[in-house]
Formats: sequence, structure tokens, C-alpha cells
Amino acid sequence: MPLSRRTFLGMAAAVPASAALTACGSSGPGRSGGGATYWYLNGQPQEGVRTGAVDAFNKANPKTQIKGTTFQNDAYKTKIKTALGAGQAPTLIWGWGGGTLRSYVEADQVEDLTSWFDQHSEVKKRLFPSSFGAATVDGKIYAMPCETVQPIILYYNKKVFDRVGVNPPESWDDIMALVPKFNAKGVAPFSLGGQSRWTNMMWLEFLFDRIGGSEVFQAIIEGEKDAWSNPAAITALTKVQDLVKAEGFIKGFSSITADSNADQALLYTGKAAMMLHGAWSYGIQKSDGGDFVSSGALGFMNFPPVDGGKGDPSNTVGNPAQYLSISSKASAEEKKIAKDFLATGVLQDDEVKKWIGNGSVPIRLGTEKLLAASESADFLQLTYDIASNAKTFVQSWDQALSPTAAETLLDNIVKLFQLSISPQKFAANLNAVIGK
Repeated sequence: MPLSRRTFLGMAAAVPASAALTACGSSGPGRSGGGATYWYLNGQPQEGVRTGAVDAFNKANPKTQIKGTTFQNDAYKTKIKTALGAGQAPTLIWGWGGGTLRSYVEADQVEDLTSWFDQHSEVKKRLFPSSFGAATVDGKIYAMPCETVQPIILYYNKKVFDRVGVNPPESWDDIMALVPKFNAKGVAPFSLGGQSRWTNMMWLEFLFDRIGGSEVFQAIIEGEKDAWSNPAAITALTKVQDLVKAEGFIKGFSSITADSNADQALLYTGKAAMMLHGAWSYGIQKSDGGDFVSSGALGFMNFPPVDGGKGDPSNTVGNPAQYLSISSKASAEEKKIAKDFLATGVLQDDEVKKWIGNGSVPIRLGTEKLLAASESADFLQLTYDIASNAKTFVQSWDQALSPTAAETLLDNIVKLFQLSISPQKFAANLNAVIGK
């Protein structure tokens, strides 16, 4: 399978800062007796697929139920951290793997699933082999890869491009040249939900890679002293501030949230020409944007190269999968229900078809014909090609770093985009938490 050629940087993750908590479904933290509990993200169309998988499992197993609770993205990251620390985690813990998972493992908060996968080899064999990288800590598997592969995509509004009379960018210089042309027509060059912080991070992830190659971030992951001060890193930090200074982003981007999908709406309503966002954004635009997607107005591409950069233009960043862990504090009965769900409830045929119907590439092997037959075949093929052809697939930084380093990263990214700190100060602040 081509996807097995991908490599992943980092085994760590992050818990961004607090956000207003929004939960749906069952109430109260942790376990409530009489079955297993499961927390996951809300927001359509993804929430419907997750809920559907739980409902299907419950229907097939009427005596062993799973009770679901949903949260907004940023609120979840805070809530799950608090619940784990208090010994009140749900039975099934949804996440992104990497550093957050490592922190769970080091605190003995999640089950070691290595032997379970040995006993259920058929479960492991049906998933992309590369998806297990961020599920593994020190050679042991602590999470079940699930759902979809999600590289970060550069989206653009074809109607806006046609109206302004310009072509999609093929390089960073093209991006900078397009900025004044869109601004002159009263269109924001880029939409950005900057209040969510991790959305800003995607720009740095690509610029670090395109300018310096994957080894720049790899040095950070490996804890090399002053790795954030690499000349390529300083160049990348400077370029993103150049884009901010040129008014490359929608005015007021620092007050726009990704959880509200306001950044998506700016693209499909034509108020912004382009947007850098995850592969999951396609499904949101398809469901919320009227005929924007069906009419062919949405364009998409991999992030373009930077002239003179060392990074391979095929490289990508994002989420290799999503992950399900089992709380070590759960009862034996709850753990059994959770493991049954991993074996018979995750990425079953109906769920796979729903992910594809939403414009996503599920991480289950053997879906090529379903992808090709989808009405979203062009986008799915792009996603598949980006993920499978990338020489390096860098895990999202706030998941690849430790929680301490990731929080410092997200705080400083806000300051960088607000032009309140210099690239050198940004690097110094991040160097201070390398390896922590």
C-alpha cells in the first residue's frame, strides 16, 4: 500500500489552552455505570459518522452499551486532560496520538494494547500500516488508529480567482504577489480562524518544511539545543510575518474561531480567496456551503514550494489518523466493551462509506474503488495522493510536541501573528522548552 511509505515526525502531543466548554449527549464526567463511556468531538458532518458507529455497535450489542458525549475541539482538549488527572476519564478516549498519548502513557492513564493487537491481528491488518506511528510509545501500541487521514490542504475559491483574473499560486512568491491583487478588489487573500491558534500553526508547519526540509522540525522533536533558531526556522517565521504585514489574512482574524466554522464560510461566500486548512474542511464546505462544492467552485492543492527551499514539495503535514485509547482506570467490564468496539465497531463498512460520502479518506485498506466511485472523487484522489506520495508526513506540531512545549508554541504563535514578538524572540521562547 503506498501509504506505508510515509514517515512521521515525533511521538508527542499537546493540550491547548482552556476554552468555553460545550458538551452534548450524556452528562457528567467519566463513567456513569452500566456500560462504557466515550467522549469525542462534535460538529457535522464528522459527529454524525462517529455517533452512527456507536449507535450501530449498541444495536448489535444490546447488553453492552456505549454512552457517548460530544465536545467542541478546544474545549475537549482541556476537559479530557482534567478528567484524566482526576481519574474520571471516559472508557474510550478519542485523540490525535503523539505527545498527548505519550503523556497519558507516562502517567499510566491508558491501557497497553500491544498484546491485544497481537491477538487480533486481523484488526491491525485492515488499517494503513503508517497510521500506527502516532499510536506507538516506546515500541508499544496504546491506541487504535481510526477514522481518516487528514493532510493540510490549500483551498481556493475558483469564482473569486476568475473574477480577479489570476491563477492559483505555484510558489511562495506567487502567494505574496496575489495578496495585493485580491486586496485591491476588496477580497481577503486568506481566511484564518486565528483565535483557535492551531490554525495559524499550519502556516509555520509548511514553511519550516518547504524552506529547511523535514530535518528542521525533526531536530526540535529530538531535543537538539536551540533547534528553533535554525536559520531556516527564522526565515520561515519572518515570511509568515511578511504575509501578515502585507494584509494577507482577513481583517480581524485573531477574533475568528475555527470551532464556529466562520473561517470556512469566508471562503465559500467569496469574502476570502484562499484558506489553508485540514482535509476535513472539504466535508464542512460541502455540507454548509450550498452548491459551492457541487458546482465545482472549490479548488484544492498541496502547499506550493518556496524558491530556493530545501524541503521536498511532496511533503505534507497534518493528522495521519485519529486515535482511540482505553482508560486504565476503567473497570474490567468497561474495558471489555471498549475492546469489542475496537474489534467490531470501528471502521465497519457503513462507517467507511459515510466517511467517503463526507469527502474523507478512511484509513482502512481496500477502499480504492469506493473512493473512485464517490462524487468527491477528485478531492479524495488528491488527499490520497498527497498522503501516499509524501516522503515525510509531519504530525501536527501541537500533537507532536509535549503538552508543555505545545502550549508555549500556541501562545507564541498568537504573538507572532499579532506582530508583538520578533522571529528571534519566538525562537528563544520555544528553545526554552525543548525537551520539556
